[in-house]
Amino acid sequence: MRFSTFLTAVASLAVGINAYWLQDIRHQGVAPFAGGGYKVFRNVRDYGARGDGVTDDTNAIIAALNDGGNRCLQGCASSTTTPAVVYFPAGTYIISKALQPPYHTQLVGDPSNRPVIKATPNFSGFGLIDGNPYFTSDLNWVSTNVFYRQMRNFVIDTTAIAPGTAATGIHWPTSQATSLINIQFNMPTAANVVHVGLFIESGSGGFMSDLTFNGGATGASMGNQQYTMRNLVFNNCKTGIIQLWNWGWTYINLKFNNCGTGIDISAPGADNTLSVGSAIILDSSFSNTQVAVKTAYTSSTAPDTAGSLILENVSLSGVGTAVQGNSGTLLGGGSTTIAGWGQGHQYVPGANRELSGNITPNQRPSSLLGSNGFYSRSKPQYQDLPASSFVSARSSGARGDGSADDTAALQNAINSATNGKVLFLDYGLYRVTGTLKIPAGTKIVGEGFPVIMASGSFFGDINNPKPLLQVGATSGVSGQVELSDFVVGNQGPAPGAILVEWNLASSTSNPSGLWDVHARVGGFRGSNMQVAQCLKRPGTTDINANCIGAYMLFHVTSKATGLYMENTWLWTADHDIEDSTNTQITVFSGRGLYIESTAGNIWLVGTAVEHNHLYNYQFANTKNIFVSMFQTETPYYMPFPNAIKPFPVVASLNDPDFSASCNGISGNCAESWGLRVINSSGFYVYGAGFYSFFNNYSTTCSTVAAGENCQSRIVSIERSSNINIYGLNTIGSTSMLDRDGASVASWRDNVNVFPANIMMYRTG
Repeated sequence: MRFSTFLTAVASLAVGINAYWLQDIRHQGVAPFAGGGYKVFRNVRDYGARGDGVTDDTNAIIAALNDGGNRCLQGCASSTTTPAVVYFPAGTYIISKALQPPYHTQLVGDPSNRPVIKATPNFSGFGLIDGNPYFTSDLNWVSTNVFYRQMRNFVIDTTAIAPGTAATGIHWPTSQATSLINIQFNMPTAANVVHVGLFIESGSGGFMSDLTFNGGATGASMGNQQYTMRNLVFNNCKTGIIQLWNWGWTYINLKFNNCGTGIDISAPGADNTLSVGSAIILDSSFSNTQVAVKTAYTSSTAPDTAGSLILENVSLSGVGTAVQGNSGTLLGGGSTTIAGWGQGHQYVPGANRELSGNITPNQRPSSLLGSNGFYSRSKPQYQDLPASSFVSARSSGARGDGSADDTAALQNAINSATNGKVLFLDYGLYRVTGTLKIPAGTKIVGEGFPVIMASGSFFGDINNPKPLLQVGATSGVSGQVELSDFVVGNQGPAPGAILVEWNLASSTSNPSGLWDVHARVGGFRGSNMQVAQCLKRPGTTDINANCIGAYMLFHVTSKATGLYMENTWLWTADHDIEDSTNTQITVFSGRGLYIESTAGNIWLVGTAVEHNHLYNYQFANTKNIFVSMFQTETPYYMPFPNAIKPFPVVASLNDPDFSASCNGISGNCAESWGLRVINSSGFYVYGAGFYSFFNNYSTTCSTVAAGENCQSRIVSIERSSNINIYGLNTIGSTSMLDRDGASVASWRDNVNVFPANIMMYRTG
């Protein structure tokens, strides 16, 4: 054997030993409605991609993306029926035109040795990764309906494109249940560079974390309704972030090094207005940067609260100006730490409404803290484990075909994933007819968002609810669990289904976690709650019992504690994802996320809960809660019917009793609460959006001209103290916030770019 051949063989063996488990594991995912032979998992090497840094791999990667011939791309409104996980082993993949992932696609690279996607000098297209193409003058998908996609573990490289030639790394106008994670953007650093790493012009996000931007004119240029972004690094960018527009945005643990401007939120709107609603920056640093934050807010700008800003625990080192306004310096720079600073409107005991200057930062409880501010943990990818450490649900006998009863097989799979093993939930639609019990120590990771569906008579009694997933056998049982990348939902009526019951008590030093775990009630093929069964019926208060899909989406019980939830979307469908025009449907779910943990210590990072009947978020008898940019929508059908029926008021669950509490309240009072906090304390909210767009499926109620009167109230604080909210945004509610039955603030006094905004609220 020649020495060079020997070295090649050794190198190949080393790669085989160290390959990411996702590459080596047997792939058996089944998409029940995609047709025979459809592949959920695709390795780009199997389609001819070389990853050698020389070969043009464009066509091979496109073949992997589009394999099956029936994926949802040009002209397709949306679909869950043809999912794909497209895997890139380590290597450098040269591309000469944009890669356009179809709907419901995950792009995954090796986290131990991230693959590089590098553009050729003559690259053509809008983004190396074009997540929502312009095949016409409009985006291919309505950006607020782009769900269930992610991209993680890559390096995006535009350095071969001339610095003065326009280039974009990733184009990503998307919405809930999407993410970009662990991605590095490499761009030229020449003085004439015009490259942009990440471009977003619209959508309703969302979550991103662990992104690094090197060089470029702009690291990220973004406009979207709302977002949480965590662990972003900007090195040698002319401008780190340009905020094109937003309603609210939360930035956590950002680092800017050697940039001209860190974050620019000064974007103008039409008719001398501002287009950025608000931004919150916490636990972040700016080093050797000329201007940390550029704003255009003044006490006389329009709309009244546009451009609102909060800084908390922000470190400066060699910064020229901390906050720069149109007329000059608002906050000086240097080398210091900004404990707290803000501009906008405040509702704080004893303070004027207009806020501009230093603020007292939140006094954070030690139990919520990590190594750098509030505790956080990126999604575990188990890259140190071999494929032999994973137990396949399909190999354990589960079929995932949407019709077989997979209850026993899934329980057996869960029970066998012990002693450090991880349950791999192959893609499929798993019909479950009883409670799945998840003990302490369990780790579950899904393939491309498989769905576990509550089905049958076990979940049929609205007066005797049962959990679909029960994490911990009884409330307060100790231990830790990690769940990621799957969906819980329903098949047919399930008025007695609690999709997740969380009983586990985990330590604050090692909390349990959910990452990209979502709930979806109705609106997808296999749910039996689509246009054919649950077409919207405007103007009627009749309730179709066959369209009641859940009792509650997620319940954290009284003795549970130590739970970290990141990028979790709990959605009762407002439209049929499979329908060619996304036709609206009427599906009922009683309750959204209910947390009654007496010890608390809960982190909600980039979560959303939508279209639930009594409330979306409710907290009772709890404390020590951290939240970043959580978001809700009131059901579109309300007030026909309103929130009084069909779900009986259950006193033991602290349900709202609208029949009693609406006495004397004008307008549409008996409608779902976006947020309700009862007898609780120690809340630290960094961004919130509570939206009521519709009245009987009409949006005429949610505009400023109409009087923002879709519903009377949307946030209720009751018998609670030490509630701290930064960046409260509401739409369509006459009262923005009520405390103990009385309105604290009206939308009319706090008009923003589309929502109304209060930048700081404290109960005292």
